[in-house]
Amino acid sequence: MTTYSGTKEFEGATFERVSFQGATMRFSDVSGVTMRSVDVGGLDIDSHDLFFGSLFVNGVDVVPLVDAELNRLFPGRELQKAQTPEGLREGWVAVQAAWQVTVDDTPRELVAAHVPDEWSLAQTLRHLILATDAWLRGGILGIEQPLHEIGLIFTGADRMGFDMSIFRVDDPGYDEVLAVRAQRQQLVTDFLATVTPDQLAEERRNPWGGGGDDWRPTVGDCLRVILEEEWAHLRYIRRDLALLR
Repeated sequence: MTTYSGTKEFEGATFERVSFQGATMRFSDVSGVTMRSVDVGGLDIDSHDLFFGSLFVNGVDVVPLVDAELNRLFPGRELQKAQTPEGLREGWVAVQAAWQVTVDDTPRELVAAHVPDEWSLAQTLRHLILATDAWLRGGILGIEQPLHEIGLIFTGADRMGFDMSIFRVDDPGYDEVLAVRAQRQQLVTDFLATVTPDQLAEERRNPWGGGGDDWRPTVGDCLRVILEEEWAHLRYIRRDLALLR
């Protein structure tokens, strides 16, 4: 199977009577792609950025429909967009309760298992540790080096110039992952317990932006990113655990 990586040779191209059956696209830009008279049986699309744009199927923008269905499947997910302290607190309680169900229901023999090219449950929890560290300890609290050594950063971070020496090379045990995860969950709980509307409006530095980034997220924005990460990765791991079972 041929692999195309880091190429722009297909931008603006036209494909006619071409088979993409069984092909896989990862970390690729398919924005603005037009498909006409195509067979999409079994087509599987997963985009974390879906809700920032549109996706038309037979002339219908299906993004609002997908968003509504995910809210139905994951009660409390709609509160990831909450603008008030009360809404954010309620949203945090909902997503943590949903996560607890998944952690409790996953047998130990599956916590390190994964489907091809996806994270295991243990790895997913390590990534959520990193997300909390970045957006709460770094973004909101302004800690200079906020990241725990067992955090798991996104794929390709090393090629983007991130300092990977922060992180441990060996895989931590699952009990250690659960312990650090619980500490980070408590940090968010404690912060949300006292946050005020005025604090939510305060601007912060983008923890991933570097010196030249001009986006100044508010404290509320940082908390909403944490909630979005929690719900998105819960969906991913439940999808994958269903396949593994």
